[in-house]
Amino acid sequence: MSTADVLIAGAGIVGLSTALELASKGLRVTVLERQKAMSEASWAAAGMLAAHDPENPSQLRLLSDLSITLYPDFLKNIEHLSGIQVPFRTSETLHGSELNRNLSGPLPHDEITKRIPQLNISGRQFILLKEHSLDPRDLCAALPRAAAAAGIRIIEESPVNRIRATATGIEVRASGTTYTGGQFVNCCGAWAGAIANHPAIEPRKGQMVTIKLPPGNNLEYVVRTPELYLVPRGDGRIIIGASVEHAGFDKSVEQSTIRSLLSDASELWPPVHKAEIVETWAGLRPGSADGLPVIGVSGEKNCWIASGHFRNGILLAPATARVMRELILGETPSVDLSSFRSDRFAEVSLH
Repeated sequence: MSTADVLIAGAGIVGLSTALELASKGLRVTVLERQKAMSEASWAAAGMLAAHDPENPSQLRLLSDLSITLYPDFLKNIEHLSGIQVPFRTSETLHGSELNRNLSGPLPHDEITKRIPQLNISGRQFILLKEHSLDPRDLCAALPRAAAAAGIRIIEESPVNRIRATATGIEVRASGTTYTGGQFVNCCGAWAGAIANHPAIEPRKGQMVTIKLPPGNNLEYVVRTPELYLVPRGDGRIIIGASVEHAGFDKSVEQSTIRSLLSDASELWPPVHKAEIVETWAGLRPGSADGLPVIGVSGEKNCWIASGHFRNGILLAPATARVMRELILGETPSVDLSSFRSDRFAEVSLH
């Protein structure tokens, strides 16, 4: 039987970031991962820190602002512990919406074409956002190593089978081993609903493609519309995504969906048409019934949940980790979490 102060299920960016926050306060943390650390939604993400995306739910604003404030030190700490740099790949985003959308400060057409020649602006207005993006694959290399350096125990290929409250804390059964801890945090992403018997959290499949631009073409900005995004990596590669599908835990890549993404991206920015396809993949975002994260107490005493971040797991991880640390230590959270309560879905169903 293995003992820790806090047991965390899920070694994605939310789980490992929470573990780092708790370890920084001297707590012994064990993270149980059903496969390999950072191998699911964190690995599959595009990496936009889209805190001020006009399409985001308004309830995310305070949590997003907190996360953006925390991000520089969050990355410095990871780099210090792991020895691996996690750089920002872009610093600005051109966000396009339909002309009838009331956006403040739309850019003049000549300013848009100056920044991104050949961008199709027909029927759209664009705003410029000071917004970073990073490559989640950098985090996938650095974050598990940083966690290990901080004294966090990561146990891979150990799916959680059972969670039980005891007189002294929590008992968790995973892959034939029993773990005990004072607290338990469910950070299982798309799998969190199954762990917590919480049907409001379900997978949202997203298919994506990486292209490589031919010499002489370059894209320095993230370009995003409500339907599509192009995220440059700074070396001629561009991530294009992503579909949103209710397909259970299916992660198969469908060529018809990839062709549709490429067609739409080519229409938005024609140089895509001449690019080489480098990689295609699908990931499973953790979606909730109302599109908002689920953060707070869950089920048994001393059990918590941090999941349902949908498209914004990379963005919201530092803030989620901070408020989870505060909750577990009995402190007042840095932001109001009432919109993210895990029991809000049960309350709705009663009316």
